[in-house]
Amino acid sequence: MSVKQNAIEIVKTLQQHGYQAFFAGGCVRDMIMGRESSDYDIATNALPQKVINLFEKTIPVGMQFGVVIVVKEGRQFEVATFRTESSYSDGRHPDSVAFGSPEDDVRRRDFTINGLLYDPVSDVTLDYVGGRADIACGIVRAIGNPFERFTEDKLRMMRAVRFASRFRFAIHEDTEKAIMQLAQTIHVVSAERIREELEKILTGTNPHTGIEQLDSLCLLKEILPEVTGMKGVRQPENFHPEGDVFVHTLLCLSKMVNPTWTLSMGVLLHDIGKTVTITETDRIRFNLHEKVGAEMAARICDRLKTATADKYRITWLVLKHLCFKDAQMMRPNKLKRLFAEDGYPELAELCRIDALASSGDLSDYHFCREAFEKLTHEEVKPKPFITGHDLIAMGLTPGPHFRDILTKLEDEQLDGNLTTRDEAIAMAQELVGCKQGK
Repeated sequence: MSVKQNAIEIVKTLQQHGYQAFFAGGCVRDMIMGRESSDYDIATNALPQKVINLFEKTIPVGMQFGVVIVVKEGRQFEVATFRTESSYSDGRHPDSVAFGSPEDDVRRRDFTINGLLYDPVSDVTLDYVGGRADIACGIVRAIGNPFERFTEDKLRMMRAVRFASRFRFAIHEDTEKAIMQLAQTIHVVSAERIREELEKILTGTNPHTGIEQLDSLCLLKEILPEVTGMKGVRQPENFHPEGDVFVHTLLCLSKMVNPTWTLSMGVLLHDIGKTVTITETDRIRFNLHEKVGAEMAARICDRLKTATADKYRITWLVLKHLCFKDAQMMRPNKLKRLFAEDGYPELAELCRIDALASSGDLSDYHFCREAFEKLTHEEVKPKPFITGHDLIAMGLTPGPHFRDILTKLEDEQLDGNLTTRDEAIAMAQELVGCKQGK
């Protein structure tokens, strides 16, 4: 049974027991827009305990807010009782909840396009806030007073941008004004929630539009001031005819295809170091901007409470984003070491995007792609001929010099100068002798 059919069965069960029940929110919006939806939320006048009693498997995740998860065929569906909400002291959760009518429930939601209810049994849509008209016109509009909606949950300001960029919708003028006036209050939202919303914007459709809108609504300077600092930072026209660093970055974002969070952040931040390394002598230069940028990216990741593994990947991408320009002059061992990195596929995509959004010269990218495709996994990550145990057997005392010797042997193996274990042992003995003679 499909996800949608499972959701319909939940609605039927509720209705058969005398309750009102509707699909609610984003799934209704998606249906009207002709889009597939993976999540189906259900709103009902059945109280939480009644919902629990009706279904075989449930999870009482938010009883105080009227929310129960119904599990059907291994899938989870949020079933929420119609409710009204009071003030939001913490800028996220209501101080109190009262159960109400379908219209009450809709009017406490965020945007009109998400404020629709649909009965899949009778095929009837309830629209109390003009959601269908706003979908038809391509408008993201806060329900009721936008200042009240955003004061209730400040993250809704970023959600407005996400929906607008995802659907190529315009944000209603009154909603825009409220966001711009309240933008400085986004900091009451936890870094984790801000990061999660930013991830949805960057990995969704039209991420460049999302960043532009965050900027125009004064949100970008609050959550990523380093990125707004790219505006007006000039670049050499022969390398970057497209414009300043901010324009280049937006163009890079526009060329991403189904990016991961780490790739999209690598793209967003790859030139962040240019904002503080720019010098103008014989021409505009950004000396070591990749190293400075990696340090800045690490601080941004820390501020956004990014997972350690993601932080490492993002900073590595920023640090290495220029390496393709030297690829055709690299020794085989260095190139293979680059290919062996877990993040190499994302780095290759970043370098491709970076080139497309500037000079358009993809020769370095094509060189690396062809070289990578010609190599087997064993050639990129060969099993070493010699280990530390072999060095000990040769009489060498363990220490930092072990790494020097093993790295030298690995380089020679990757370069193709060592092809057998005997050759490796002979070279190792020579290197050990040199170390012992010192």
